[in-house]
Amino acid sequence: MIYAEHLRKEFKKTVKDPGLKGSFKALFNPKKEIVVAADDITFHVPEGEILGFIGPNGAGKSTVIKMLTGILTPTSGECRINGKIPTNDRKKYVKEIGAVFGQRTQLWWDLPLQETYHVLKEIYEVDDYKFKKRMDFLNEVLELEKFIKSPVRTLSLGQRMRADIAASMLHSPKVLFLDEPTIGLDVVVKDNIRQAIMKINKEEKTTVVLTTHDISDIELLCDRIVMIDKGKNVYDGSLHKLRENYGQTRELVFETDNSSKLTEEQFRKGLNLKKSDLVVEREQNSFKVKFNSKKIPVGEMLGYTLSLTKVKDISVKDADIEEIIRSLYRQGGASDE
Repeated sequence: MIYAEHLRKEFKKTVKDPGLKGSFKALFNPKKEIVVAADDITFHVPEGEILGFIGPNGAGKSTVIKMLTGILTPTSGECRINGKIPTNDRKKYVKEIGAVFGQRTQLWWDLPLQETYHVLKEIYEVDDYKFKKRMDFLNEVLELEKFIKSPVRTLSLGQRMRADIAASMLHSPKVLFLDEPTIGLDVVVKDNIRQAIMKINKEEKTTVVLTTHDISDIELLCDRIVMIDKGKNVYDGSLHKLRENYGQTRELVFETDNSSKLTEEQFRKGLNLKKSDLVVEREQNSFKVKFNSKKIPVGEMLGYTLSLTKVKDISVKDADIEEIIRSLYRQGGASDE
């Protein structure tokens, strides 16, 4: 459904020296600098998949999404959505996609939500029967009834995000681009939107590209993620494989008496570990030891800890997906899977 091959996007930026002199120089003899926002981005998405498209701020995610939606033209490379090139014949192309860009609403601020949907119906040329059937479905999955007659300006953030997702789905798109759809929302509204995305995907086989910083969105909705950093692919694969290959960090949590004088240096010297392989955090009589289980097995770590001090309570936790992704960002990415 989505084919992105060697996408690259360059922008020209005017570099200005400081002060009035620099302004005049930039006006009459501007110095240009090439900024690469996306560099050799490649991934393919089959029909009906929910893909998590993630990366730190400034990684180039929005630039890639804008190329896929046809807002930007790639400097080089190729992208096709359902066999169509996004920048060609855009009127036909946009009828097959829906997009929600975080805090940027596509709704008319002063119109009641119901009238907004009627305007979109005419724009997308949806016939009366399909429109009624579609609104019944969207009311069911997004619970719009309570505020559908209210002006958009009176809606809460959670209501507006549900309304925006409904607007993007009104014309039954084959591909849905969601950029931070749960940003700033409370737990209940987040759960409602996640359930709606899953239902739309399951019942209509809608392909979804989800950009988010909320790791819970990724874990609950996506089987596969594409991670980019500094405009380049750094990981493409399943969450399971990500945990398997890069989730070697374990967390040993234990409680001891207040007289214990355990230190991080004591652990590292005793186990012959580098600083990057072990971190010790202490709060009063509670300890949290994060260690690389590839360098020291869990059993050996437990045995060594119990030999050092009398422990009241102890547990071992696997690394969560958020910690794994944060670690990959720090390392500058992982090899593709």
